[in-house]
Amino acid sequence: MTIFISQSIFAQTSKKFALAGLSHGHVDWFFNREAQDFELVGIYETNEDLVKKYMERYDLDQGIFYDDLETMLNETKPDAVSAFGATSEHLSIVKACAPKKIDVMVEKPLATTYKDALEIQSLAEENHILVLTNFETSWYASTKYIQEQVGENRLGDLTKILVNDGHEGPKEIGVSEEFLEILVDPEKNGGGALFDFGCYGANLMTALMNGEKPLSVTAVTAQNKPEIYANVDDEATIILQYPKTQGIIQASWNWPYSRKDMAVYGTHGYIVAKNSEEIQKKLKEDPEALEIQLSPREQKYRDPFSYFYGVMTGDIKYNEKSLYSLPINVTVVEILEAAKKSAEMNKSVFLK
Repeated sequence: MTIFISQSIFAQTSKKFALAGLSHGHVDWFFNREAQDFELVGIYETNEDLVKKYMERYDLDQGIFYDDLETMLNETKPDAVSAFGATSEHLSIVKACAPKKIDVMVEKPLATTYKDALEIQSLAEENHILVLTNFETSWYASTKYIQEQVGENRLGDLTKILVNDGHEGPKEIGVSEEFLEILVDPEKNGGGALFDFGCYGANLMTALMNGEKPLSVTAVTAQNKPEIYANVDDEATIILQYPKTQGIIQASWNWPYSRKDMAVYGTHGYIVAKNSEEIQKKLKEDPEALEIQLSPREQKYRDPFSYFYGVMTGDIKYNEKSLYSLPINVTVVEILEAAKKSAEMNKSVFLK
């Protein structure tokens, strides 16, 4: 059955939406979704080749493209903006949007430096806007399941958490030239695999630890493929030490396959998230490990734009301890910056 939505209903229920940048590879998600919660009114992009490519790929009107962010915001007056450029540009986008009371969602991580992250937080709080950070693992049913089990103290006191993220390498998997240019630039990306995939573990760890910061951060980085990644690391291991819990984050552009999985151990048992919906669980009283197939999450939690819309409209309650939240993601950037310093100095960094 085909359902037709009238233009009047669309106008009443949708939010005006704009994109800031097209170079990040995840931007295509927006153009390929069918939901009508956001009405695209503008796209800011200075790369003329990218503009042409997206105009042709999605049959877009040239009139919605702008090469100046402020002009786009002033003329289109969006309710929300999503950033799909370099991570280093997130602060400037929030600076432009915050005084205009425009909510913002950025791709992970929030910023390349802790200083930028704190300024973004300050701007958001002063102007009462949302700034969400999107991570793929936030959509996972397995992530939600583990958070619930930890919240109910099913695993007892957490002792060790291992998070593995990455793939064969951005060049190896064929990301676009524009996206690769960001990822291999230490100023635009913050680092290589350390920032690109270390941020997932830092995000999950911080949420599972209920926002608590680690006492110390110890990291080792390497360039296993300097002929490809001359200016950034492609291998990173980060150890986060809490009073009674240790987190180990393995971020790599050298895995033989793409992976996003984690294992959470406590005094009463463990849970392994093999992927977005497969769980292995064993509590002390269980004779053997259970293999659990989870159902996919509700659509509004599986689509970051639907989640963004839901939080904006109040359909989803904003939680400062959520994976998307600003307080959690400011700590994520503090951890990443400490990890970068630790690897450079070859010693642990202790957080205040």
